[in-house]
Amino acid sequence: MKKRRNKIIIAFILFALALIIKFKNVWVNNIIYILSYLIVGTEIIKKAIRNILRGKVFDENFLMTVATLGAFAIGEFPEAVAVMLFYQVGELFQSYAVDKSRKSISSLMNLRPDYANLSKGETIEKVSPEEIKIGDIIVVKPGEKVPLDGIVVEGESMLDTSALTGESVPRKIEVGEEILSGFINQNGLLKIKVTKEFGESTVNKILDLVENASSKKSKSENFITKFAKYYTPIVVIIAVVLAILPPLILKDQTFVAWLYRALSFLVVSCPCALVISIPLSFFGGIGGASKMGILIKGSNYLEALSKTEVVVFDKTGTLTKGVFEVQKVDSANTTNEELIRIAAHVESFSNHPIASSIKRAYNKDINNSLVTDTHEIAGQGIGANFEGKSILVGNEKLMQEKKINYKKCDEIGTAVYVAINNEYAGCILIADKIKDDSLKTIQELKKMGIHRNVMLTGDRKNIGEEVAKKLQIEKVYAELLPDEKVQKVEELLKQKSEKGKLIFVGDGINDAPVLAISDIGIAMGGLGSDAAIEAADAVIMTDEPSKIAKAIKLSKKTMRIVQENIIFAIFVKILVLILSALGISTMWEAVFADVGVSIIAIINSLRVLKGVQTK
Repeated sequence: MKKRRNKIIIAFILFALALIIKFKNVWVNNIIYILSYLIVGTEIIKKAIRNILRGKVFDENFLMTVATLGAFAIGEFPEAVAVMLFYQVGELFQSYAVDKSRKSISSLMNLRPDYANLSKGETIEKVSPEEIKIGDIIVVKPGEKVPLDGIVVEGESMLDTSALTGESVPRKIEVGEEILSGFINQNGLLKIKVTKEFGESTVNKILDLVENASSKKSKSENFITKFAKYYTPIVVIIAVVLAILPPLILKDQTFVAWLYRALSFLVVSCPCALVISIPLSFFGGIGGASKMGILIKGSNYLEALSKTEVVVFDKTGTLTKGVFEVQKVDSANTTNEELIRIAAHVESFSNHPIASSIKRAYNKDINNSLVTDTHEIAGQGIGANFEGKSILVGNEKLMQEKKINYKKCDEIGTAVYVAINNEYAGCILIADKIKDDSLKTIQELKKMGIHRNVMLTGDRKNIGEEVAKKLQIEKVYAELLPDEKVQKVEELLKQKSEKGKLIFVGDGINDAPVLAISDIGIAMGGLGSDAAIEAADAVIMTDEPSKIAKAIKLSKKTMRIVQENIIFAIFVKILVLILSALGISTMWEAVFADVGVSIIAIINSLRVLKGVQTK
């Protein structure tokens, strides 16, 4: 860009000098024009010759070269230089726009680790990440990138996850927790046991995804490519006819005048604005999405998102957190805190998800010496002695079996009843919690006119319906096995309109088959999930469903900009083409119709990089 900018500045100074100062010998002006032309035009002439030798004749380089050399031939030196000079200005704007688009995903591209600190006993050796094997211990110092996926075996720290998730709030990591490549260690020293080789690591998969995104073209891009392929040779033929035929069949018409018109026609006809701005809009859209923590695998999927008609959600892990949590404590003859303390101690030896959720709710050190005679009651719960008292923790069947007079809990979730010395002490309600922004997501989709929102779940019907009611989702299918989810999505695909698209949103682990058959599969919280990255067409790097609405809004914004550029470019070009053929417009207007339109279209394309906002 710097080299091109300097060339343009020097050429422009010479061009202005020749325009302003009229030397006595006209050839002095002409030589200055030619010098200015060679500075900005040599590269384009070389490209035109090289492409002709390769069999690619009709491109913008060919059009620029023929038009400018023709202008020199008929003595229109200023116009010849202006065409090439302003064309290079347009190219500079394109380079700037592409560079800005690339910078929007540079935080992702900069994730690639340069090295890994391999621990060898008492020593640390700096090696390439590709050399690390599964089971090796690596050391990540404060300020360094995590080079490979693994489990923390020593140390604790705060992690900057923003490059992958788009979230600015640091995340705490402790011993035993999974850590992903691409995170940045902020303060503590970490020792990590590697669980995936570099080729299979999260960061490498994401980098491949981003690098290959531009290879999947949208229908709009394919249309413009085909359009330019046929359009360019047609306008060249028209220009040749325009230069030769009128002087032969019309009286008092000179060849030079019609050649000038034909050359102006050629300059206008260059499809740069379309060929440059359309792919740039999609590239910018993908960049804008990645800034928001949304990875879209190609511009074809970005375009498809704008036609969303049906959104199908998996429940667990997508709209809900997928983690059992204590939602309510209802004590009878003790305090809520004491009830949780007793239940947590009795359940301290169990690894069952329900036991784990009670222990998390207690969130204090458990003294196992206070618990004796622990025994499991199959299908009902657990019994133990705690601080000299007989404790029962379990379901309704346990209360009924022991003939304990209990208060039934009618709320949605799993009710855990506690009895002390065979007297009812209270109930702990455990349920999967709805994500904070799930309701906002459905409301945003409805605002955009997407009213067919469906929820699929393998959970019980009453739980599924309760969650759907809270989220204002009208249609829910519950108690589905994985293959039944596929069948439901296939049915929904048949029900939508021909042009409408169906999005399926899942957690990317058990939902890979459904993600694959949908028009657009979106994996939620796909970090660390191989199934998500491979099966989905887009990956939301956080657990925020609201980013689905943002992705659709960004897609609609991108398509709106693409359509604006197409309509504007074609309208101006057709107008100036007609005026050029009639001899009304000069080559200066032709330059605007080509380069000016390109620059305006490029600037318009850059708007998509700002992303979108949802209230």
